[in-house]
Amino acid sequence: MAKSAKYSIVGSTEAYSGKSATILGIIHQLLAKGLDIAYGKPLGTCFNVKQPQGSEEDVHFLTEVFDLAENRVRSPLLSLDEATIEKRLRGEDTTDYRQALKEYLQQPSGDLVLLEGPGTLSEGLLFDLSLLQVAEVLEAAVLVVARFNSVSLIDSLLSAKQQLGKYLIGVLINDIPASQMETTDAVIRPFLEKHGIPVLGMLPRSALLRSVSVQELVKQLQAEVLCRSDRLDLMVESLTIGAMNVSSALEYFRKGNNMAVVTGGDRTEIQLAALETSTQCLILTGHLPPQPFILSRAEDLEIPVLSVDMDTLTTVEIIDHAFGNVRVHEPIKVQYINKLMSQHFDLDRLLNQLGF
Repeated sequence: MAKSAKYSIVGSTEAYSGKSATILGIIHQLLAKGLDIAYGKPLGTCFNVKQPQGSEEDVHFLTEVFDLAENRVRSPLLSLDEATIEKRLRGEDTTDYRQALKEYLQQPSGDLVLLEGPGTLSEGLLFDLSLLQVAEVLEAAVLVVARFNSVSLIDSLLSAKQQLGKYLIGVLINDIPASQMETTDAVIRPFLEKHGIPVLGMLPRSALLRSVSVQELVKQLQAEVLCRSDRLDLMVESLTIGAMNVSSALEYFRKGNNMAVVTGGDRTEIQLAALETSTQCLILTGHLPPQPFILSRAEDLEIPVLSVDMDTLTTVEIIDHAFGNVRVHEPIKVQYINKLMSQHFDLDRLLNQLGF
């Protein structure tokens, strides 16, 4: 590792706060400024067995997006899965991960090594790889991403400041509802700054970034695609259940936007009503085949129809989970997060904090 390289870690107060999206936006801007960037993720949490050696999805994705050279990327030091945790608990894994971390980062070089940290402030403690522990080993600056749930996020950020101390160089508040943006800017930001917590960015809530592709729903539901497999890139922003009578359903559907509609395979009238509104995909439960004219109409309207071999409740639970754990791996999201970060994140202040 070149002596001039600096380390920075992007952590979060809770899982799915937007770390990967933040890193994506930061790297995009840093490369545009001509900085030589390396990227790594010590704790792997999202592996894809279909990729080479079951590679970590975030690492694989960012490597591809930015066409990073092999010596600018580090795959996870370990996979944070149940088997790995149990092995540690039984005493079968006695690795000194602090030392392993130093060795792990010997290969990447560049002006700045940007690391994706654990999902929470405590994740990784079992392996001596919590956010604070990694920062201590590397003398790394930490940027914390926090999703706006309510004004109570102040407590989690004050706790982060208390735990991370000198290593915390700033926070990014993500997913702020339009109704809370003024309060965040006029009240929360000054309060945090007064308490030594620089606010480097405030990102507004985005229906697009919270959306899920039809392709992802197919994957999560293990669904059969009955038509328009060429339109699985459509983005779903909301979920609607077609379980009422037709007149009520049509009125309900008209209020929705970019919906996934879940209904029984035998509810032909509901299916037809859904196809005539802002529906991105129709999900039929019970593994019952739809009427041919439904598929014909869906073909004409370019709306994918999926069939799942499970009941409506189970289907809805899986889709709800998909919405709560969205990633930014679709091209349209990449473009949008780059735009958001350029507008709402103070990169110059970050670089100043890092000593550039």
